[in-house]
Amino acid sequence: MSQQTFESTLTHVNTNSKPSELRITDIRFADISGAPMHCSLIKVYTNQGLVGFGEVRDGADKMYAQMLKPRLLGENPCNVDKLFRRIKQFGGHARQGGGVSGIEIALWDLAGKAYGVPIYQMLGGKFRDKIRMYCDTDVDGKDSGIAMGHALKKRMDQGFTFLKMDLGIGQLLDEPGTLSAPLGFLESSREASRAYWNSRGNENVSAEELRSLRNRAYDFQNIAHPFTGVHVTEKGLDILEQYVADVRSVIGYEVPLCIDHFGHIGIEDCIKLGRRIDKFNLAWMEDMIPWQYTDQYVRLANSVSTPVCTGEDIYLKENFKALLESGGVSIIHPDVLTTGGILETKKIGDMAQEYGVAMAIHMAESPIACLAAVHVAAATENFLALEFHSVEVPWWDDIIIAPKLPKPLLQNGFIHVPDAPGLGIEELNDEVIAEHLHPQVPGMWESTDEWNNYVGNDRLWS
Repeated sequence: MSQQTFESTLTHVNTNSKPSELRITDIRFADISGAPMHCSLIKVYTNQGLVGFGEVRDGADKMYAQMLKPRLLGENPCNVDKLFRRIKQFGGHARQGGGVSGIEIALWDLAGKAYGVPIYQMLGGKFRDKIRMYCDTDVDGKDSGIAMGHALKKRMDQGFTFLKMDLGIGQLLDEPGTLSAPLGFLESSREASRAYWNSRGNENVSAEELRSLRNRAYDFQNIAHPFTGVHVTEKGLDILEQYVADVRSVIGYEVPLCIDHFGHIGIEDCIKLGRRIDKFNLAWMEDMIPWQYTDQYVRLANSVSTPVCTGEDIYLKENFKALLESGGVSIIHPDVLTTGGILETKKIGDMAQEYGVAMAIHMAESPIACLAAVHVAAATENFLALEFHSVEVPWWDDIIIAPKLPKPLLQNGFIHVPDAPGLGIEELNDEVIAEHLHPQVPGMWESTDEWNNYVGNDRLWS
């Protein structure tokens, strides 16, 4: 064989050592903001030079991932399920699932790179070549149904075939006679939230003061819906009904439109609102009440004809089961960075299909999490649509270096499923990341050796 032929042949061969000899050697992080939110990006390093990419869920603390490092060092990342079962006890619902889930994604990325195949192939292959994205939409300036309609129409002109908007007490807070609540409650809640967010980054506010403001805002924002005493009046329901009518007058009735962010109102008010807007052919009503209240979801589903959707804050497959068995949802809505990661989300989708329930996927993160969700969506038959929040972030897909993927990643409302190994990302663009580091977490890929031996007795039984 000539030298030229030999070298040509090697270009198609993985010259790393065997995947069975792959070992994790380090885990490091970089925090960015505005993509579209605060995201902690993850690099998992190995002894063969392969690097896996992951991400902690939007707004979550990277500590949830850092604490997993000593339980993973020296292990083979290709044993994804084994390692997931080791670390999953350290995850939880909502953002607390972000560490386990982000690491799990990086393990799949490494396994795909080690074996030279895309993640969807390791999940059993794909049902589709491109993934439909649905676009969450806000209004610039004064919010009205007509203004929202034109904002959504712009999304349609950009190629989106599935839309989402907010509808709820947020549109009523400045309208007299639309809400009732214990006197002063709504004002105190808004004041606490506004004071906290206005103080973030203010050098004149001490850490102690900021912590106090944060805790005050937390106390208001985490009162569950049935316990707030907030109710929507008939005038408020009239305004919300007219809002949706105005939106439909602009975008028409053919395009799917889902709604979210109703505010903390109880089940009775959710039913009243749902019945008012049933006529508008909505794709779903999302997270109207906390997902834990299974019986209330059944009441809601039995009282309205609009599909009911929830799930972005649910950790692990088994916690979706009660909602599915009860018939309380028509659509489940997991976030890959909360559920436990790629394989867990695939299992959730397959379980939902057995109950005749579709799966949409929540996603408000960087291209790393987005591509993880794309692989799951490709490999899950009952998939409906994947969320996208970053239309107005021009540098969003500059975060990744992926020569085999189209640029921009999102084209005409769809993302093509990558055929490259792992997630399909060759490297991360450190120049772009450096330009968008979170101002309060400025380090980039710094040493995490202080976590190397941070261990405890992790057994769940004796």
